[in-house]
Amino acid sequence: MTTLDAPRHDILDTTATGDNYLTHSRGFLSWALTLDHKRIGVMYMVAVLCSFFLGGVFALLLRTELLTPGRTIVDADTYNQFFTLHGAIMVFLVIIPSIPAALGNFVLPIMLGAKDVAFPRLNLASFYLWIGGAIFTLYSLAVGGFDTGWTFDTPYSTTTTAGGVIPVLMGVFILGFSSIFTGLNFIVTIHKLRPPGMTWFKMPLFLWALYSTALIQVLATPVLAITLCLLIVERTLNIGIFNPSMGGDPVLYQHFFWFYSHPAVYIMIVPAMGIISEIIAVHSHRHIFGYTYIAFSSVAIAMFSFIVWGHHMFTSGQSGVMNTIFSLISFSVGIPSAVKTFNWVMTLYKGTISLTAPMCYGLAFLFLFTIGGLTGLHCATLATDVHLHDTYFVVAHFHYVMMGSALIAMIGGLHHWWPKMTGRMYHEGTGIAGCIIIFVGFNMTFFTQFMLGSQGMPRRYYDYQPEFQTYHIVSTIGAYIMAAGFVTTAVCLMQSLMSGRRAPANPWGGRSLEWQCASPPRHDNFEHPPTVGDCYDFTPVVWDERQQGYVVDRALDTHIPHGKSPNTGGHQ
Repeated sequence: MTTLDAPRHDILDTTATGDNYLTHSRGFLSWALTLDHKRIGVMYMVAVLCSFFLGGVFALLLRTELLTPGRTIVDADTYNQFFTLHGAIMVFLVIIPSIPAALGNFVLPIMLGAKDVAFPRLNLASFYLWIGGAIFTLYSLAVGGFDTGWTFDTPYSTTTTAGGVIPVLMGVFILGFSSIFTGLNFIVTIHKLRPPGMTWFKMPLFLWALYSTALIQVLATPVLAITLCLLIVERTLNIGIFNPSMGGDPVLYQHFFWFYSHPAVYIMIVPAMGIISEIIAVHSHRHIFGYTYIAFSSVAIAMFSFIVWGHHMFTSGQSGVMNTIFSLISFSVGIPSAVKTFNWVMTLYKGTISLTAPMCYGLAFLFLFTIGGLTGLHCATLATDVHLHDTYFVVAHFHYVMMGSALIAMIGGLHHWWPKMTGRMYHEGTGIAGCIIIFVGFNMTFFTQFMLGSQGMPRRYYDYQPEFQTYHIVSTIGAYIMAAGFVTTAVCLMQSLMSGRRAPANPWGGRSLEWQCASPPRHDNFEHPPTVGDCYDFTPVVWDERQQGYVVDRALDTHIPHGKSPNTGGHQ
């Protein structure tokens, strides 16, 4: 009899009560020199969340300054540094590494039933490369800061007198190597460490998403590294590569930069889509609808990501033929994204939905990602993009896709795997309240910016016409509401570490392999080799009142009772 077919008493007590990855060894060096993928994932998570706090502070300063026309709290030069720091920190230090490096590092090997990633030392090296890149980025503040915008557009980035430009370019260059090492590690791990019986089409969809993301990381990131090196060379040696006054071509820089940076958008969003596939299937207790289509759509998005960079350059003087081609390809990217969205909705259809905190984040993602995706069609349309380019419409679209989708999914995934990572349950009501506050604040902040942009308000401007002030006031109030939601979420999770009840091995009723190990996992992940089955077959999963968690029992041959809450055991 296999694990999945075992009587209930054989699988009830799998919660870690003794040695686990958190207590296996103690002391600073045991963490600093660890090769355990789980500890590395936790360290990534702490570092990313600290960066998120810093980037969020700059965002609030931005919105506060824009509360009124003219000067509110800072001058124009300081404002330029604020929005540059906000963008660079959020893109390169938070959203790009957050899901693959933090959640991916923790979850991927356990989902494969493996003890670790293929190259544990390379994994640790990638973390310290991230730390090195972050140090260079923050060091730029001490030497004068930088005001180029997070895209470092030429020729301004080659001529500005800000002293922090070269340090931040070096920082992003180093961060790129961290991303490449992580992607390479994940590709080899998924190819080589799958357990017997786990074919490609028995892998959880989160692994498909991480695999597709890793391909983009390995293939696209070197282009960014070369581009930044050329920019450093031009500033250092005064050679005309991108500066037109010295015979350079600034449009060439745009081609190089966006050839990486549009795939980088999918480095952010594709793993987020993988998390949503897990959340929706597990918390609706229904087999994922269209598994094969969702898996292949991740690969399709990765392929399309390399051939759409030109839609960022419709107003740069490209030929009409190239603009038309890039516009058509940009519309094509919507097909695999729509495939995922429709399949998620069909999974919810007739599912036994538990409105847990992770599911609330999953539903928020569906709403916000749909808005972000549909407004992307306006930016891909030649006739409308000419008018919307470099306005607040683009700012709103970008944030709906990057923050409203990628970051919301990351926080949802953090709630989903928090019991597995920490061995503690958080207060469900507080977690849901945090999600609702973030959702309301986010839409107040950025939906108004669609109206600002459609009426002609340019992005990045320090000052604006008085008729735009009402929208800016609403947007700024929304930003502070959203900040309150993130504080609520942080308090909820931190409180669980101090007083949360012990988490069962399977609090949500998941069927992928990470729910077969203890919470928190052992140092070597599994006490016994896990049994591979259909990771989305929820028929034999039933609620156990004594464990306050879900267990597998084929003998009962029943579905989960409708509306059962996995955290409380009661009905919602």
